[in-house]
Amino acid sequence: MSRTSRVLLAMAAVAVAFAAADTYVVVLALPDMMTGVGVPIDQLQRAAPIVSGFLLGYVAMLPLIGRIADLRGRVPVLVMALVLFALGSLITTVAYDMPSIVAGRFLQGVGGGGLVPATLALVADLYPVERRGVPLGVVSAVQEIGSVLGPLFGAAVLAFSDWRAIFAINLAVGLVLAAAIRALAPHGDARVRRRPDVVGVLLVLPTFASAAIVFLRPAGLMRDLTWGQLFIPFAGDGRWLTPIGAITTAALVLLLAWCWFAPRPLLDLRGWTRVLVEADLAGALLLAAALGGVILAFATADPKVEVFSPRGRWYLLGAAVAALAFAWHVRRAASPLVPRGALHRTPAWGALLVSFFVGAALIAALIDIPLFARTTVYPDDQLPAALVLVRFLVALPVGAVAGGYLIRSLSPGLVTAIGMLMAATGFVLMTRWGLTTIEEPIANVALVTGGLGFGLALAPVNAALLAYTDDDVHGVASAFVVVSRMVGMLVGISALTTIGLRRYYSEQLEVPPVQEVCDGKSRCKEFSDLLRVAGIAQEHAVFWGAAGCAVVAAVLALVLFREVRPTRLAARDVFSGGA
Repeated sequence: MSRTSRVLLAMAAVAVAFAAADTYVVVLALPDMMTGVGVPIDQLQRAAPIVSGFLLGYVAMLPLIGRIADLRGRVPVLVMALVLFALGSLITTVAYDMPSIVAGRFLQGVGGGGLVPATLALVADLYPVERRGVPLGVVSAVQEIGSVLGPLFGAAVLAFSDWRAIFAINLAVGLVLAAAIRALAPHGDARVRRRPDVVGVLLVLPTFASAAIVFLRPAGLMRDLTWGQLFIPFAGDGRWLTPIGAITTAALVLLLAWCWFAPRPLLDLRGWTRVLVEADLAGALLLAAALGGVILAFATADPKVEVFSPRGRWYLLGAAVAALAFAWHVRRAASPLVPRGALHRTPAWGALLVSFFVGAALIAALIDIPLFARTTVYPDDQLPAALVLVRFLVALPVGAVAGGYLIRSLSPGLVTAIGMLMAATGFVLMTRWGLTTIEEPIANVALVTGGLGFGLALAPVNAALLAYTDDDVHGVASAFVVVSRMVGMLVGISALTTIGLRRYYSEQLEVPPVQEVCDGKSRCKEFSDLLRVAGIAQEHAVFWGAAGCAVVAAVLALVLFREVRPTRLAARDVFSGGA
């Protein structure tokens, strides 16, 4: 493999890590984001679309993007995904209300999610089957490193600026990475390397400038007697029903018209439209509706009181109808989104099933380890509680690289099973945690064991899938592995939290009423400790449930990946990275 190909893959991996970090960057910034778009801080439920919008874009459009990567090529999709990520970051940066910030986060999700299948497929293109282990492990590792960097990156920016600076940095990094990957594309790829479209650039500049004025509404312009007339609505009070809104709309229409009719436009709109049709846009929309129904049913719920939202049954009913329509469409379409027989081999569809249970177990660690810390030793400080999870997350990418190394000599099914049994062991150890265990060194045993275990399982699952699917469907197949894990995480957190709450309420019945206990400072502390014991029992129940999911994933891997054989290479080949 050439040096340019290595650098290209490295840049794609960096893009995956950065987009993954954006998934978690709102952990600390969400309250400020709510205030910035006019949502009161005491109405946290109204902020759910900021999170679910990103998830919807990340998951629902992944199969379509993966299929486009198979048809159009990996590099063009990587560039376009980064452009969409940057555009979403721009819209989020200047957002002024809930619809605009949700639209921005949705585009960030589409772009960030699209990087994953394209990068995994790029690994399959650049490396033969017997040398994919370590590269797949590295890609899996950098994806998980994002979960460590995201909250830290957000905290660092918020220490010096406001939440908008986070997404302004995302915009700059996304554009730089897109330009770098475009420059590294093979010289023969005419779809990526062509002369710049000067007219298109000249149309983009006024479009973005006027849009920025609509979003930002500079006070100096609005107070000016002449320029201020640009902000007076024709009717109602909407920003887009103003002269500057009309100018922006007209500029956008001209830009789109140029991109459609020009021979070599800045954005090949007609070419991408043809690709969308060829990739089966109709099937993708049906599948997106099915996945979107599942996402909304669980992501909009309050896990403290419900498995899915009050409208969840309707979301799930719509998802079921869309799934049946998608299955019917795949059987009848000439070129369906998922080519017939693409996932018919047992390790291929088995990878999706294993990935689902890996996600169901993993989410318990990501959510409930910080919650345990808040319940016990850090009740009033979110940051130290979140930093407890870092010990788990640092071990995870180490395990991912190790898993990629091990499948060169061991069966991917065995490596996955070992990893998930280690994860289950970590969860079982967590069920022994008490009021002060988080502060003790012994807690690191469970955290490191669990993190290493999850990491070990990532590369083998991807390797099994890629080894038992054809080269021309690697993109869409990789997308489905990510989708399966994300759906597993959504379903898992709702189901496991429900199990935990049942345990909490049963324990709470044993706690005397506050007026019977809290008759002095020491007695009030005793009552608080009793409630914390009930909270610990809740988290223990979640950890037991997660351990069960991890064991199921291990058994499924042993059974479904039994056909997948290790690739026995010499030590020289292992340490050369397959070059």
